[in-house]
Amino acid sequence: MPPTLALLLTLGFIAFLFRRDFREKPNLTTAFWIPFAWVFIIASKTVTQWLSIFGVPGLGATSAEEGSSLDALVFLLLIVKGVRVLNRRRVSLAEFGQDNQWLIIFMIYCFLAIFWSDFPFVSLKRWIKILGHPIMALIIFTEPDPIEATVRLMKRVAYLIFPISILWIKYYPALGRQAGEWGAQSNIGIAGNKNELGAIAFAFTLFFAWYFLQIWRMQKGKERRDQVFLTAGLLFLSGYCLRKSHSSTSVLSCLLGLLLLVLLGLRVVNKRRITAYVVAGFLIVIVAQLTFDVYGSVVDLTGHGSTIEGRGRLWDFLLQYNSSPIFGTGFESFWLGDRLLKIWNMPEFWWRPTQAHNGYLETYINLGIVGLFLLAGWIVVTFNKCRRDLVTNFQWGRLTFAYLISILAHNWTEAGFKGLSVMYFIFFMIAIDYSRHWRPTEVFEDSSETFAAREVEVPMFVPAV
Repeated sequence: MPPTLALLLTLGFIAFLFRRDFREKPNLTTAFWIPFAWVFIIASKTVTQWLSIFGVPGLGATSAEEGSSLDALVFLLLIVKGVRVLNRRRVSLAEFGQDNQWLIIFMIYCFLAIFWSDFPFVSLKRWIKILGHPIMALIIFTEPDPIEATVRLMKRVAYLIFPISILWIKYYPALGRQAGEWGAQSNIGIAGNKNELGAIAFAFTLFFAWYFLQIWRMQKGKERRDQVFLTAGLLFLSGYCLRKSHSSTSVLSCLLGLLLLVLLGLRVVNKRRITAYVVAGFLIVIVAQLTFDVYGSVVDLTGHGSTIEGRGRLWDFLLQYNSSPIFGTGFESFWLGDRLLKIWNMPEFWWRPTQAHNGYLETYINLGIVGLFLLAGWIVVTFNKCRRDLVTNFQWGRLTFAYLISILAHNWTEAGFKGLSVMYFIFFMIAIDYSRHWRPTEVFEDSSETFAAREVEVPMFVPAV
């Protein structure tokens, strides 16, 4: 098929999906488009990169330290607009802090870590960007129907990401492929590299699998049939991109999440004993690893022995090189300046790493043991929240629990607890505890009118189509 024809068909397919979505008249406010823009940008390319693709060069970052002023302005505008929306919706920072103490403490410590960074201004800009994750999540959670807003967010971002990624991989290789860290050509689609494409596809595949289980339980009829076909199609597109990414970490993490979705749906699984199941599973994995070297067998089976070996050398080096084990080098400051150039000039790191390829080690080198402890506390609190959701609101808890465990596994060989990544955004989504489901006064934005100072009941988390 000629690339031009493939482009026209892809654009037509995307237009059809959005038109179909709009005709369903979902219960969304215009503020919904703020987190939509945020997630689409962090899942694809920055504004300057998109402008460069469309023939507007010279606006990108000149260095890792300087960044792009235009990109920084776009993110800042989205954050400011998000704050204004939350202010109109009477979201109380004090109340949010009471429900999310570990998150607040972790973010405050990250802010303090700016002051001992070698690049404090760069750290400050990156910290401000991270604030966008909880702000966008709160916009979704304060929509008239939070679950519908979540579903529409994932759908509409998927409408763009996966068709364009497949188009670029198959018909525009100059855009959809690049030379990988290990020399071979890799499929990157609309993302920055193959691992990012794999992480995005893993996140969306797990979500659409969960959503498919919800609509499968609907009463038979045209609406159910249409939803089944649409969700199955999105599952196919995201699964195809996951396969094409050749990211073993993302594939295995996705399989783990899918397995948890299935197991949690079994009646024999007592949701109140989920902690005991997790501990037992963890012990079984340790025994299996010590006895049969399961990890090594999986690495050999996937053919990524050289990749893991290279990351192992990197992990050993970072553990020995870190000169600030207590407090770290500063918030997201390790991979900057002379330190980065020194690592790149070492012959064993010819593939030029820009992250530790381990979320926990990445936290350690930037924030030290203190930061790692605070992250661990935040994870434990999130686990308790997911466990509580399993009992009080099973379907939502089923998704958040599967996401949590698979994200923790994914961070073993990828640094997901950092920066503007889809994986970090989803972690904020499942970690945030927003208990104020009913607000006596609130302002909702709408395309036709503004509803002010009225009583609005926001539904509890229940499946919505």
